[in-house]
Amino acid sequence: MGRGRGLDLGLCRARCRGLGLCRAGAYPLYVLGCLLLTYLLNQLHRYLLAIVIRPLARDLRFGDGRCSPGPTAGPDSGLCRNSSSRARCLSLRNENETEYCQWDYDGTGWEYQVMAGPVFILVFTFTGIFVGFMADSVNRKNFLSASLFLWSLMTLLMGFAKQYWHLVLLRFGQGISEAGCTPFAVSLIVDYFPEVVRGSAMGFYNWGIYAGYSLSYAVGNYVTRANILGQGWRWAFFLSAIPGFIVSVVLLLTVRETPPGKQSDGDTEAAVTHRLSIRQKVQQGLKPFIRPSLLLLCLAGSVRNAGGYVWAYNTQVYFNLYYSGVDVGRWLSWIPLVGGCLGAVAGGYISDLLVKRSGLYARVWVLVISQVVAAPFVAGALWLNPPYCFLTLIPANIFGEMGIGVTLTIIVELVSADVRTPAVAIYIFIISNVGGNAPLLVTSLTKLWGLRVALLVLCPGMYIAGSLLFLLTLSVLRRDQKLVSDEESRPLLGPESLSDHGATSERGARKDS
Repeated sequence: MGRGRGLDLGLCRARCRGLGLCRAGAYPLYVLGCLLLTYLLNQLHRYLLAIVIRPLARDLRFGDGRCSPGPTAGPDSGLCRNSSSRARCLSLRNENETEYCQWDYDGTGWEYQVMAGPVFILVFTFTGIFVGFMADSVNRKNFLSASLFLWSLMTLLMGFAKQYWHLVLLRFGQGISEAGCTPFAVSLIVDYFPEVVRGSAMGFYNWGIYAGYSLSYAVGNYVTRANILGQGWRWAFFLSAIPGFIVSVVLLLTVRETPPGKQSDGDTEAAVTHRLSIRQKVQQGLKPFIRPSLLLLCLAGSVRNAGGYVWAYNTQVYFNLYYSGVDVGRWLSWIPLVGGCLGAVAGGYISDLLVKRSGLYARVWVLVISQVVAAPFVAGALWLNPPYCFLTLIPANIFGEMGIGVTLTIIVELVSADVRTPAVAIYIFIISNVGGNAPLLVTSLTKLWGLRVALLVLCPGMYIAGSLLFLLTLSVLRRDQKLVSDEESRPLLGPESLSDHGATSERGARKDS
């Protein structure tokens, strides 16, 4: 037994060396684990609303309604599902003149889509921009710890909501406090891990998306069904919020701001950037985004992100509508976790291998191919019946999520080191405002074609469109990479500015002496 455990440990170490992450050392891996756990809670708290939306909407009475068979429904129960209005629904009666249909809120409609999308996304992205430009002025791990504490508090308070507007305000607070998560986490990852394994580190960090999203199905479905103290969905918010307070303390006490004895590859530029005014920082941060390659990458990421947001916020609603007797939590509490984690690590690992041979273009090819392969499987999930619709989600997640960490890696490698954190914030701002508001299209398209066709257009359709835009990005990437190299060979400030700063420093030194 001892020899077997030794072999297993040796195999794990070999695999770790194969990924290259172990070269960074034990403590950077610990930091990456803390960041992963933070991102997991970020996604759990963000998507829990979408999982409990039907019982929540029925309790607080908002959104669209739907007619369904009541407990006394007989053979004519199909008439209930075909009733498109409350009056028609309640007019259906059996032989003894009792109603056999019931009209209730189903968690769909404009009020839900607005709360899930714009209410969260707009404040999330604008706050993220502010966070990105202030990154060199604050302690990143302290800020991340405070952010985690605040969004966990917002999640806890959502369990006490009594009216729709309570949820809107708390969702607004979630957006503000979650804004600092990825910009600061990515900035720390760039400091702790060398360029050759950055794609793998980003992929591992993005496990948090799939773990948190999967956990939201488990918590949202089973805790609500347990009906603890007769409060149903409220305990889903209570129980998911508690770990956030614990992890925020762990971050605060155990994570160091910078690696010991090691400097970020952007320390020289960052020292100069710290002396810039806010106006100069904004100019430096926005400057890379005038390049066609970054603009196309942002557009491609926005379109692909739109498909992801639409799917995430409407999956539970879709299965509740078309397959109401299916236990969604049984499948989606593990499929996004397994498929997404495999895809994120595979995408980062493959791109890290290929980038050594072919340069940054190899990372973009990973994006192009993975999204094209994923699209038919996503379509299958919307067209097939259970259990096959769930099984096709496994390859859909593996291939579809190969690109998420790769895209962030491309962003930080396309810009100079001094503007990486603002660049990540700007990228998230662009793709979230475009993609994050795509769920607003669901209600309109559903009224035209039904929910299934609406999701086919907005999910696999967006995967294909995003892939084509990633392909277009390749055509202008080489020229823009040369521009980045030329800019990094020049000082951030012009000679005149630097000489002025030097003169100021000299005068200060004389005064001190």
